[in-house]
Amino acid sequence: MDWQLDAVEARVLGSMMEKEVATPEYYPLSLNALVNACNQKSNRDPVVSYDEDTVEAALETLRNKGLGLRSTGRDSRVPKYGQRFTETCNLGRREAAILCVLLLRGPQTPGELRGRAERLYEFDDLEAVESTLHRLAEIGFVKQLPRQAGYKEPRWAHLLSGDVEVAETASPAAPSDRGPSDRDRIARLETDFAELRREFDDFRRRFE
Repeated sequence: MDWQLDAVEARVLGSMMEKEVATPEYYPLSLNALVNACNQKSNRDPVVSYDEDTVEAALETLRNKGLGLRSTGRDSRVPKYGQRFTETCNLGRREAAILCVLLLRGPQTPGELRGRAERLYEFDDLEAVESTLHRLAEIGFVKQLPRQAGYKEPRWAHLLSGDVEVAETASPAAPSDRGPSDRDRIARLETDFAELRREFDDFRRRFE
């Protein structure tokens, strides 16, 4: 792979890959539609707010890298944009689905990838996702990251924007291993105080 994608190119490419499968009736995309796809509030991490100039510049560099195309049809004077990445790299639907979700949402676990790629390709089980990830790793498109705190599964990241380095972090203690939090202790003290106050009031009433 003699090219790398910056953050805008990755979002633009991922958006075109998504819409090609999810809404083929509207693909290729107009510039306005592609801007809206990049700036979606759902299924995106991080959420961005690109303008047309930013997206158009990314489209130009993607075309220069052989990963994008621009077309004008007889029925419309508005240029339409599409991706050539899956064709150029000879990717199947399952590989394209995994890479698309990684481009749009960053590092994820196999379980997250299976659920979020469902609109693009329906994997039978986690083993099918992991098998696809390992195939992509063999050709240098993804890598497994060190296990992070709060995750039962290791996350995977795409390498289309270069290598990803994440420091390994020890997993947090399970809730059963942790002592009570300050909030729990305060709540318990308040309950005990209320009970003592009720007992004192009952005791006082006996002598009134």
